[in-house]
Amino acid sequence: MDTLKGTNYQFPNQKSHYVGKVRDVYNINDELLVMVVSDRISAFDVVLPKGIPYKGQVLNQIAAKFLDATSDIVPNWKIASPDPNVTVGVMCETYPVEMIVRGYLTGSSWRTYKSGKREICGVPIPDGMKEHERFPKPIITPTTKASEGHDEDISREEIISSGLVPEEEYKMLEKYAMEIFNRGTEIAKKQGLILVDTKYEFGKKDGKIYLIDEIHTPDSSRYFYSEGYEERQAKGEQQKQLSKEFVREWLMENGFQGQDGQKVPEMTDEFVTLVSERYIELFENITGEKFKKAELSGINTRIEKNVLDYLKK
Repeated sequence: MDTLKGTNYQFPNQKSHYVGKVRDVYNINDELLVMVVSDRISAFDVVLPKGIPYKGQVLNQIAAKFLDATSDIVPNWKIASPDPNVTVGVMCETYPVEMIVRGYLTGSSWRTYKSGKREICGVPIPDGMKEHERFPKPIITPTTKASEGHDEDISREEIISSGLVPEEEYKMLEKYAMEIFNRGTEIAKKQGLILVDTKYEFGKKDGKIYLIDEIHTPDSSRYFYSEGYEERQAKGEQQKQLSKEFVREWLMENGFQGQDGQKVPEMTDEFVTLVSERYIELFENITGEKFKKAELSGINTRIEKNVLDYLKK
């Protein structure tokens, strides 16, 4: 089955082409960004050797849906989605921080807490909490946005005192992040899901703040199933998750955590198909809509044609 492993287009007025772990981003005349969401999959900061059919389409269409569903809270970068794998939007100057909103003590926050710390990014955490327990109210634990390597935890005080983001603008980022998270929580609840934690990125253009990049996708967010959440907590059982955590778990079970000298385990066709099916399941659970598979044969040509047709307009 064809997958979109990478692109190398030359669009009219193209100034640059950036390849991220999952996205290929084309700068059109310093005005527009054409973001192509590939089928590449990464874990532990490593891009795995095989693409996952339909993954790019899943991520792009979930993000597009949630950008539209939150545009009354804050303007966002999206202008159009001319192809199932593509979003075209406004080019912004990116703020150098990611806003991570956490509703529950899980993932890296739980690992920090378990090590004995009672503060994350300057935010105090109460004693006596259990893994996957809900915080009294959601918290924001920002990170720096690293161009290479790992993002680093940082406190709001450090962001403001270092001049990374001006204080008034940072307060707006916090306000927007919390409002978008609350909206995402409401939408998830209707789908029988809990939005556990997520990250948001913001940019600025002509003095105005924009929400940028993807939101509320299984790559940027973690979801639990609502049904049985309380019972699993009471019994000390793991929660049923909707995220790409299952890929990380498979890698760990096969002795890979992205460390030097470790080899990525072989991704069989059966495993690739399973991951693809899980991403489609994620789409349908998160959006409440049936996933419509786009044609995969000739996917590179299809995307190029659709983007060129859009840019001509």
